[in-house]
Amino acid sequence: MASEESFGVLVHHRGSIKRKTRSGVKFTDKDPLCIVVKPTTSYDDLVRSVLMKLGLEGAKQFPEVRTPELLAKLVDVVSSSGGSNRNATTEAAAAGSSSRPAVASSSVPVYEPAVEAVASPSFAVDLNDGVGDVVGSVDILPNALQGVPPVGVGDGVLGDVEEDDVEPDMIEDDSGDEVGATEAALVVGGSSSGTQQYPPHFSSLDLDAMRQEGVSGHSVGFGARDAEGTAGLTEFQVGQQFQDKDEALLSVKTYSIRRGVQYKVVESDHRRYVGKCSEFGNGCTWLIRLSLRKRKGIWEVKRYNGPHTCLATSISSDHRSLDYHVISAFVMPMVRADASVSIKVLLNATAAHFGFRPTYRRVWMAKQKAIALVYGDWDESYNELPRWVLGVQMTMPGTVAILRTSPVRVSGQVDESQAFFHRLFWTFPPLIQAFRHCKPLVSIDGTHLYGKYGGTLLIAIAQDGNSNILPVAFALVEGENAESWSFFLSHLRQHVTPQPGLLVISDRHNGIKAALEAPDGGWLPPSAYRAFCIRHVAANFALTFKGKDARRLLVNAAYAKTEVEFDYWFDILRSEDPAMCEWANRIDYSLWTQHRDDGRRFGHMTTNISECVNSILKGVRNLPVCSLVKATYGRLAELFVRKGREAEAQMGTGQQFSQYLVKCIEANLKNSRCFTVTLYDRDNSEFTVAETTPTGSFSLGTYRVSLASRTCDCGYFQALHFPCQHALACCAYSRVTWSSYVHSVYQISSVFRVYQMGFTPPIPEGFWPPYNGPTVIPDPAKRRAREGRPRSTRIRTNMDEADPNRPKRCGLCRQPGHTRRSCPQLGGPSHTGGQ
Repeated sequence: MASEESFGVLVHHRGSIKRKTRSGVKFTDKDPLCIVVKPTTSYDDLVRSVLMKLGLEGAKQFPEVRTPELLAKLVDVVSSSGGSNRNATTEAAAAGSSSRPAVASSSVPVYEPAVEAVASPSFAVDLNDGVGDVVGSVDILPNALQGVPPVGVGDGVLGDVEEDDVEPDMIEDDSGDEVGATEAALVVGGSSSGTQQYPPHFSSLDLDAMRQEGVSGHSVGFGARDAEGTAGLTEFQVGQQFQDKDEALLSVKTYSIRRGVQYKVVESDHRRYVGKCSEFGNGCTWLIRLSLRKRKGIWEVKRYNGPHTCLATSISSDHRSLDYHVISAFVMPMVRADASVSIKVLLNATAAHFGFRPTYRRVWMAKQKAIALVYGDWDESYNELPRWVLGVQMTMPGTVAILRTSPVRVSGQVDESQAFFHRLFWTFPPLIQAFRHCKPLVSIDGTHLYGKYGGTLLIAIAQDGNSNILPVAFALVEGENAESWSFFLSHLRQHVTPQPGLLVISDRHNGIKAALEAPDGGWLPPSAYRAFCIRHVAANFALTFKGKDARRLLVNAAYAKTEVEFDYWFDILRSEDPAMCEWANRIDYSLWTQHRDDGRRFGHMTTNISECVNSILKGVRNLPVCSLVKATYGRLAELFVRKGREAEAQMGTGQQFSQYLVKCIEANLKNSRCFTVTLYDRDNSEFTVAETTPTGSFSLGTYRVSLASRTCDCGYFQALHFPCQHALACCAYSRVTWSSYVHSVYQISSVFRVYQMGFTPPIPEGFWPPYNGPTVIPDPAKRRAREGRPRSTRIRTNMDEADPNRPKRCGLCRQPGHTRRSCPQLGGPSHTGGQ
């Protein structure tokens, strides 16, 4: 086992014994704990983690238990490709010893999340009364707890996920059922505004969650494989009881699926359920009758004729009883662990578990039902935003949240009782305080939402002196256009980034350009400056000029820190094709080259920091809007705790600068020992440094260094704001400390001040002030396609080019060499039409 692997441990801390086996017992409960452990985790550490999860740390537990034991069992888990990993079943009872690692071996590691979630995220808000003719707004200002009724409120983003991850919001199933039909919830799912524990890291799939047989606490194991991996032959028994009708139906359907037989419903109402085999009367007498016991409120098997005496008459890859309700119960743990899990993964896992392969649309409906049960209803989530706005303001006074709604018109008249959701901007006091100690630049980007309703999440990103990424503001808008970017940037400037001389790094979207050039926006020089992401510039360049070599030359020229180096690469580009230089000359050099940015970039040439956050937030983009907003609060709260502790620990050891700077200085010191330094003034500030051997691919040989103006001919000193290797050689020659020439943002004290202000624990929603305004509903025009796969919102560029040598595969069986139309699978018995 590799030392860096981690594993998920399911802890059953309440519930009952489901059944006994030859080697032990099987536990079941409605909500088992999931704890990530490492191979080095001791038994005491595991017990401590369990008690912390239960909130019982420090209390005396089970005094009658003298020797606690750990039951470790290896079970099958389904991989992301749909296959299963077989492990020989083993069990061990270990005494409570701190020297033994308390972890069971498994062939599928679960990687420990980088950021753990915090329960019940919350915010504080800013809403002002504002009424417009068409689009109005509701702004709740800090410390204003009264409910103010809201009376009204481009181009694709590079770096989004692959097209395969885009899912439609509604696809009709073969049976005609819809998500959220008459079937009751199989798992009690809280509202999206409820206080609940969110998954620790939405963009990592917890494969260990697949080990659970359906939803915890529900009897879905009839005919399922037992611990030994053999097909179970469990039959129903007269008097067998179920908690509710849904649990009973799930058991009957699972039994039918596992047996590979069909049954038909004879009678079904709120009091009884009767099912017969489809071959009843033709040699099979299978029948089951379940009834409600009103006094106990449970369902019981009153009559059972079994097992089946018939055989399946046809071979099919699907089963009628494998509907989206059954699939939803099975995939619930996976969706709870990772809301961004793709439909393909869920489909393969379902096929591997049940032995039948359902349709894509049915699995999609199952996932939507699971998400709604865990995170709340999609439509109701919009109406929970105003109350969340009031509640988070009570939790953290000073939080800014600006909600915009638009009026609902019915027969030409404005409906005062309802309002369409339009836009939402939010940020928190710790983020506002943190940006004051970050680098004086902000990167902005947008990413599409993948839920039932479309939209775009706009994000502003900062970076501290230790190269840690920090989101400082968010906005939910209808899409990327001039109005939405103006809404976001105006509030960003007003509430988060009022500092003068700020640099904004973005792509070349026309909406961003219009918003930054607005006279009253506050983003014009010298108040602020703009820079382009070189990655997007190079992508646009490649649309006109093919060839990776030319694009590489353009990128090298952009990264050049001196005009001499820039001319060197630009001349090579001109020799390739003069038209390439003419294309680049149409863009102002100060927008895309580093040697003309006056050191404002701090070495950042792309918006990769924004795209990195996009990948971190990938999971929440599949969730209802209120759950999405809450998740940002929880993740940022944990981020501030972790990074704040790291910085505080480094300060406690006497460190003066961040680890990032220390690594850079150490690398520069290695090269500075072979230089020849010549002093040119008596104030020890002007030098020349001669390199005995070239230190890079481009070298001038001799460099002028001015410690007084903090410049060097290599360009690194003024671009990165800490001494380059030549400046370090001058400091050593003059016997002066180099620390005085480092920008204050790299000091560990500045990094600590970024995370010094923490988040407030959320106030329970029962104490939030009531909201008395109109009901906020989603705009039906933003609902995604009801049928079929949605059109991709991603703009395809050369960055999305696939490998031309990659073989094409069949869309049905995924094997190379043929297409879906000529697939051999189509010739099976299950595809013969009725004639």
